Amino acid sequence: MPKLKSRKAAAKRFRASGSGKIMRRKAFKSHLLEHKNADRRRSLSKATAVDETDVLRVRGMLPYL
Repeated sequence: MPKLKSRKAAAKRFRASGSGKIMRRKAFKSHLLEHKNADRRRSLSKATAVDETDVLRVRGMLPYL
């Protein structure tokens, strides 16, 4: 079998945590931050786990994750 290719768009967006969960960045942190309060901006900075309904899709795009 040849090596499988990763989807590069997905490889830039997802990574595996130490326990094996797939982590992602949160949306709404790139611009228009002036009206968002500090607590909201800080919570948007943290990574979060991908929802379990999407894990199989992400694993399909990243065969070696």
